[in-house]
Formats: sequence, C-alpha cells, structure tokens
Amino acid sequence: MEFALWGAMALVISAALSSAASLGNVSRFDELFQMNWAADHMDYDGGLVKLKLDSSSGAGFASKKKYIYGKATVEIKLVGGDSAGTVTAFYMSSDGDKHNEFDFEFLGNTTGEPYLVQTNIYVEGVGNREQRMDLWFDPTTDFHYYSILWNPRQVVFLIDETPIRVFENKEKKGIAFPGYQAMGVYNSLWNADDWATQGGRVKTNWSHAPFVVTYRELKVDGCEVSVEASINDEVRRCGGSEWGKEGRYWWNSPAMEELNVHQIHQLMWVKAKHLIYDYCSDFARFPTAPPECVR
Repeated sequence: MEFALWGAMALVISAALSSAASLGNVSRFDELFQMNWAADHMDYDGGLVKLKLDSSSGAGFASKKKYIYGKATVEIKLVGGDSAGTVTAFYMSSDGDKHNEFDFEFLGNTTGEPYLVQTNIYVEGVGNREQRMDLWFDPTTDFHYYSILWNPRQVVFLIDETPIRVFENKEKKGIAFPGYQAMGVYNSLWNADDWATQGGRVKTNWSHAPFVVTYRELKVDGCEVSVEASINDEVRRCGGSEWGKEGRYWWNSPAMEELNVHQIHQLMWVKAKHLIYDYCSDFARFPTAPPECVR
C-alpha cells in the first residue's frame, strides 16, 4: 500500500495498491497508519491490505494523525460467501465518553442474501441514529469507494460518490453538531453475531473462517490537527475558510456547504429504492421524534 501526502495535510493511499507490494509501500503504511489490534490478523498481499477474522480474533488499523474536517475514502472488497455475523467497519471517531463518531458498518449475511450497510452518527457520546440499506451492487465481487465528507455545514456518507445520507448542521435550532473534536480514521473486521445478521438470529459459521476483507486504496484529505495547539484554535483554523496555512481546504468551499441538484436526486433515489430502516421513522423506539428528524 502506498500513501502519498496531498498538500501538507492530505494522506493519500494511492494506486500503488493495484501494483506489486514493496518494502517502501509497507514502510509508508507504517509511517501514517498503525495497527489498532491483532497485527497477526493483517496481511500485505500483492499490494493489497487484508484484515482477517477467525474464532480467535478480528483486526483493525487506524490513522496516526487526527483531523478536523475533510474527506476520508476507503476502497473495499467485502467478505464474500457466507459472511453472516461479521462486521466490517470504516469510521471516523474522536476520543472520550463524549466522543463524536461517523460509522459505516457492513453487516454480513448468509450466502445469497444481500449485505446491509448501517450508518450511524454519534454526537457528544450519543448515537442511536442508525440507518440501514441494501446496495445496488454486490460489494464482495469488486472494489467500491466508501467516503465520509465532514465540514462545518454537513456530514455526508457516500458510496462511489453517490450520497446515501446527510446530517446537516442545525446548531441554530439547538441541535448538536459534531464539529469541535479532532477525529481519527479507523478500519476493522470483527465478529458481532449477537446482533449483526437478522438481529442475531444467524450466527457466524466458523467453518468458513478465516473471513477476509480487502483494501486497495484509502485517502484522507483533511485538516490535520496539531497536538501543540489548543482545540479551539484548531477548530477556527480548520473551519474558518476554504484556505488554510497548508493550502486550499476544498471541503470548506461554498460548493461543499450543501448537496447540488444532481446529488439531491441521487439521495432521493437511494432512499426510495434502498433504505430499509431509518431511526427517524421508528416511532416505537422514539415516540417523540429526535430533534434533528423534525422537518
């Protein structure tokens, strides 16, 4: 895996993933990312990075740097075959009990049944903002791009650049927005057969282990936070303009403040054709709609 710096702040794990692996690629990965847990369950194989899950452990890795605003993208080929019980996670998160977090969770299924994609948003330690959907392609046969765009106005989840979810900044209406904590970028593969597949009714079949998820490209183009500076200063620096001391913060430009007309139509299509569950519509769980759900 090759990681390149875009400007002074952008991490780009680039097209070298589709070429042969080399020691330089490995050292570059180690420069910018680190194993979070179970290093013996991660492999470099032909320029690809693979996480493995068996009955003893899954695995995960994380960025060494943290960011306030930007866009993180990962190209993944998910576990094929009978993947029931497994969860592949790609997410951004800050630290602490009052943390913020943006989740992609890919929920495995029995052979022949579609993967479900769950997104969730934590703001100041509170989640319970799940949406689930199926996909318009098989995510196990080829690589696809999954992205999280975060700026002072919105958080957008995208698949192959198609927006599937938007969380808008409605602080003026008294609704908390995750805009003031530095976040790392994380990837993991783990067992969650107590809930992941059909509500936990279908368990992981360990005879199919090891389960393998493959990464070919990862990009983090964001405003890197300095550990020496105060968080308030970093929030102002990273969110105050589309230009920072490191160069252009394109994710803060006026064009990124809201979806364009084409993206709005894409989002409407995704919701109409593929959305299975939306916490905003779960009146049994939330008799009083969460404030961000009220139009």
